[in-house]
Amino acid sequence: MFTTLISVSELSDLLQAKSSATVVLDCRSYLTAPDQGERVFLEGHIPGAGYLHLDHDLSAPVTADSGRHPLPSFTQLVEKIRSCGVNNDTQVVVYDDCGGAMAARAWWLFRVLGHFTVSVLDGGYPAWIAASGDVSDQESSVSLGTFSGEPDLSMILPLEQVAGFASDGLLVDARSPERYRGEQEPIDPVAGHIPGAVNRPLQLNLTADGCFKSAETLQQEWLGFIEGYESSEVAHYCGSGVTACHNLLTMEHAGLKGAKVYPGSWSEWIRDPQRPVAIDK
Repeated sequence: MFTTLISVSELSDLLQAKSSATVVLDCRSYLTAPDQGERVFLEGHIPGAGYLHLDHDLSAPVTADSGRHPLPSFTQLVEKIRSCGVNNDTQVVVYDDCGGAMAARAWWLFRVLGHFTVSVLDGGYPAWIAASGDVSDQESSVSLGTFSGEPDLSMILPLEQVAGFASDGLLVDARSPERYRGEQEPIDPVAGHIPGAVNRPLQLNLTADGCFKSAETLQQEWLGFIEGYESSEVAHYCGSGVTACHNLLTMEHAGLKGAKVYPGSWSEWIRDPQRPVAIDK
């Protein structure tokens, strides 16, 4: 059972074991080209994989008050997961081509729905290709699954609790240091960060080859970073609630359990000009 990360060799072994109930889901997505992920999936993917679209499946439509990637309708997401052939006992593997930054969102949403046998492919599609893994451009036909997830809202930090959490707990921003400090903001209309938040860019979770650091290294780094706080007193955010899940994933992989995600993140926080903004000068 894989619940955080899975290596290319481990996934290959699972797929070769015909008795193994494994569903692979491609989560490749590009923020500046929303439909490119599905295009590259159709050009080539891990054989048998289904596709989860960041905007259509893993997010709801943007509203006047929401961030850029609002939480999806859980009812619709459950239906989509079933259509991918997932049952309650299925081992799910999600992957992307950007160090897990997109796949981690799917991983977290599966967990919110109570499905913990889900893991992110370490190194993603590039690692699969580097290992000479098989590639297909054919869409798979799968039987409808019986997945029956129910959302656990305790994993989510709602907007109305963010300000208080930043005072009493540890609110961690996963964006780049320049965006966190307010020096640059290439995506959202306001620069800066939520007052009281601290910065751990998701890139710190990876090695130079785009794979995740070891669980031991991540544990050491996270324990030093959250010193004085229990892991359950930590919540993560980013620009739109997608890459925040990357930091949560690495905490869980390091054995530090119980942190939350603020899914609205910075792009929701700044919708109301009355909410305070911090800038480091």
